[in-house]
Amino acid sequence: MDNIWTKSVHMTDEIEKFTIGRDREMDMYLAKYDVMGSMAHITMLQTIDLLTDDELQVLLKELKAIYKDIEAGKFEIEEGVEDVHSQVELMLTRRLGDIGKKIHSGRSRNDQVLVDLKLFIRDQLRDIASLTKGLFDELIAQSNRYKDVLMPGYTHLQVAMPSSFGLWFGAYAESLVDDMQYLLAAWKITNRNPLGSAAGYGSSFPLNRQLTTDLLGFDSMDYNVVYAQMGRGKTERNVAFSMASIAGTIAKLAFDACMFNSQNFGFVKLPDDCTTGSSIMPHKKNPDVFELTRAKCNKLQALPQTITLIMNNLPCGYFRDLQIIKEAFLPAFQELKDCLVMTAYIINKMKVNEHILDNPIYDPIFSVEEVNRLAREGIPFRDAYKKVGLDIEAGNFTPDKNIHHTHEGSAGNLCNDKIQKLMDSVLDEFKFDKMDQAITNLVG
Repeated sequence: MDNIWTKSVHMTDEIEKFTIGRDREMDMYLAKYDVMGSMAHITMLQTIDLLTDDELQVLLKELKAIYKDIEAGKFEIEEGVEDVHSQVELMLTRRLGDIGKKIHSGRSRNDQVLVDLKLFIRDQLRDIASLTKGLFDELIAQSNRYKDVLMPGYTHLQVAMPSSFGLWFGAYAESLVDDMQYLLAAWKITNRNPLGSAAGYGSSFPLNRQLTTDLLGFDSMDYNVVYAQMGRGKTERNVAFSMASIAGTIAKLAFDACMFNSQNFGFVKLPDDCTTGSSIMPHKKNPDVFELTRAKCNKLQALPQTITLIMNNLPCGYFRDLQIIKEAFLPAFQELKDCLVMTAYIINKMKVNEHILDNPIYDPIFSVEEVNRLAREGIPFRDAYKKVGLDIEAGNFTPDKNIHHTHEGSAGNLCNDKIQKLMDSVLDEFKFDKMDQAITNLVG
């Protein structure tokens, strides 16, 4: 089928299917953001006399109507229409005639998809930041709740030293703080306006790029028009790395929890509704939700490499290869959000075994405590180490399970209040309210 970009050459159905691929499906993620970008762009066009005020008002009214249809789930990209950009312009032209054809002045589909992606990513990063904070809060709450419950710590999967559930939950909370720093970096890279770079070499129209930057609530613009186009792929890769960082934390937590939930450990009990039974073994309660979470998060950690392999050997300028990134990238946000929701739910419902160390197999973890006690009494550390080792071998070691760690970040001084302040300070730097206010002003 012909579309608004058709010249004199007609594609066969097979070629059209191959080149469009899954773009219609993927562009549904971007639909409302395409309308936002168009609203900002035409508002700017009116200020440089490429639209009259009357034309602007008519176009804005129709674009707001399309935006509402998208929000209500009534928008679709028709068969034979190549992408969301074409669909929106086609709808405007049907309703308004030649006025609808004016919205593309000073713009290319290249910078159009760039701004759509950045607007989409901004919203997704805000959601992920909020859900990450939700999981963080659950971890801190559990850390405080079980701060005095001891558990064995491991190195090389061998019992090593006393730990606590306060430390275990709190460790993953602090890991999320560093992940949030990474997310903030991705946000700052994303929150720059590429609109006005056109096909990557600017425009002979006197575009006011600062105006569209302000209208869309960006912090600044991608100034160099060639670099703005070079940002395609690079932005997605950097955002994917930030998502992979969060996914890495969740995957490790899920592994710990699955292991600690097993009968051989018995450290924690997962909520029953997050486990499933066996088709043959009536006693089984398999930690399926966390196992799937672990797998999904490991898949997410491969996303940066997927994007890199698609875009890494391309010179500057636009290439159709970049279209394929969308297929891996756009659905990944929902996968991460689902994992964050599930993990926060399980952490909230998780119960811990408060009597793990009653089992004498864990007595050796207190050996270091005894070595340190002897060292405080004046025995050289190496001599104390040897004495305790020999006592353990001879079966003469009696542990003192009353540990008294006081330094920052230890079992007796978790510093959860400081970890909380770190998280709050990172979140404050996003300044989501600026974006929200700008979009509210734009779309009404």
